[in-house]
Amino acid sequence: MKVFGFAGWSGSGKTTLLCKLIPELVSRGVSVSTLKHAHHNFDVDKPGKDSYEHRQAGASEVMISSGNRWALMHELRGAEEPKVEELIDKMSPVDLLLIEGFKKSAHPKLEIHRPAVGKPLLYPDDPHVVAIACDQALGDTPLPGLDLNDVGGIADFIIAHCGLAHA
Repeated sequence: MKVFGFAGWSGSGKTTLLCKLIPELVSRGVSVSTLKHAHHNFDVDKPGKDSYEHRQAGASEVMISSGNRWALMHELRGAEEPKVEELIDKMSPVDLLLIEGFKKSAHPKLEIHRPAVGKPLLYPDDPHVVAIACDQALGDTPLPGLDLNDVGGIADFIIAHCGLAHA
């Protein structure tokens, strides 16, 4: 399974790009899964639902299943957040796992940069950034610069970088 990440400051457009890129890759025959890091307390469950009540009662893991999907929720209960490699190991194999966030992890990444956000580039401080996608022309950088609005071109770059020859 190939792994490729997307890193950038909040508001740079990582999720927007991924939501356009996933169907582009799938249309080219690439099976895709995603792994998203959340910086805040989040919950995919709702109070009053049985699965929520099971977790509140102290269950370490709760699995929900239906004819359409299944989900496994694991409560850390004060334990350290798992490293990205541990989370990847829990994923079912696909051609390409796209990771949003986890910008300090050591997997190849496309930096999403918008000067209007007012934040500096993550590159060159992150040696795992392999290209930069921006909505404006970039200054002098040895990395490939991609047009943030050219989803097909970004898909071409990822396919080539990851060696997904069949796509």
